[in-house]
Amino acid sequence: MTGARATSSVWRQPAQVWAVAFASVVAFMGIGLVDPILPAIAESLAASPVETELLFTSYLVVTGLAMLVTSWVSSRIGAKATMLAGLGLIVVFALLCALSGSVDAVIGFRAGWGLGNALFISTALATIVGAASGGSAAAIVLYEAALGLGIAIGPLLGGFLGEISWRGPFFGVVALMAIAFVAVLVLLRSPDRTRTPIPLAAPLRALRVPSLAVLAAAALFYNIGFFVLLAFSPFPLGFGAMGIGLTFFGWGVALAITSVWIAPLLLRRLARTTAMLIVLPLLAADLLAAALMVEEPAGLVVCIVVGGLLLGLMNTILTESVMEATDLPRSVASSAYSAVRFLGGAAAPPVAALLWHAFGAAVPFVFAAASVLVSAAVLALGRRALSRIDAREADAGDEAAAVLVGDAS
Repeated sequence: MTGARATSSVWRQPAQVWAVAFASVVAFMGIGLVDPILPAIAESLAASPVETELLFTSYLVVTGLAMLVTSWVSSRIGAKATMLAGLGLIVVFALLCALSGSVDAVIGFRAGWGLGNALFISTALATIVGAASGGSAAAIVLYEAALGLGIAIGPLLGGFLGEISWRGPFFGVVALMAIAFVAVLVLLRSPDRTRTPIPLAAPLRALRVPSLAVLAAAALFYNIGFFVLLAFSPFPLGFGAMGIGLTFFGWGVALAITSVWIAPLLLRRLARTTAMLIVLPLLAADLLAAALMVEEPAGLVVCIVVGGLLLGLMNTILTESVMEATDLPRSVASSAYSAVRFLGGAAAPPVAALLWHAFGAAVPFVFAAASVLVSAAVLALGRRALSRIDAREADAGDEAAAVLVGDAS
């Protein structure tokens, strides 16, 4: 995926690239930051597990819907202004979350956080690719490193600060994002070039393309499995904030390793559709194992970490496929795909909590496994429409765009 030149030059970057990379780390930390404090929030704010899981749902629904308009916004006001707007919103709404006195307020403010996150992540990689030295291959390595660090550190920081108070992780995000805002404001130069406006309806029209529609539908069901594992697992684990944080730190490291290093090796040997049709059943099997191990914390931890390995593979393969599937502008294809995918993730946490209370802690994992198998069935039935993704090799630009679309959820 990256050559010697990328490896040698990736750490020699302009200050503006490091500013965006740092902000990317913090933005991706927000995905898992809440995980370790879900039980603490439920206890402190007298919230039910269903209400607590809505912290993920409000965030993901707004992120998904906002993805439909971020390309329209950035094509008019520019990447720097879009990123600063996103970072500013995250600072404001993370602070409001920290100061909230009810779970309903936190749910609402997490929605605002999701809007800020969508605005930022929709433009961060394009900015890094445009400003990085060493070409797009070096930019990919740097962005993947930022993404992996964020996904892994988020739960760990959430666990550490959550031991002090459930408000601690939110205050931590406020401080870090404020620093990121200043860094981007001061260090990032706005390119002086004419922008081409993108029509507001372009992402919705893109979903009419059969290949993109198949991949988006598969991503919707796949993301249900992803977010059941991420958002529901802290409850049956029964650990404190630090224990949950360490567990999902391992999950994040596993996801980053397979996403950055193993997926490209796998794709040298297998066609993309073949690889996905192998990984998805393995992920379903892991989720079924989690259902069987739900009352054994050590076994459940193993299933969570193994799930991270498989999720990292699937994220990279699926999102590279999106970039290869059509001739649409990448920003349009990514907006359409990401919107559908995030909405699938938004539905998963509260449904899992409802199933838990109705039928027991094992059933949400069975539900997640079934959803992942539906994703595999969608790919298998729609494989004829996906012949293009197996016929072409992704170039460096496609790979860069793929990272942006896939692992920002």
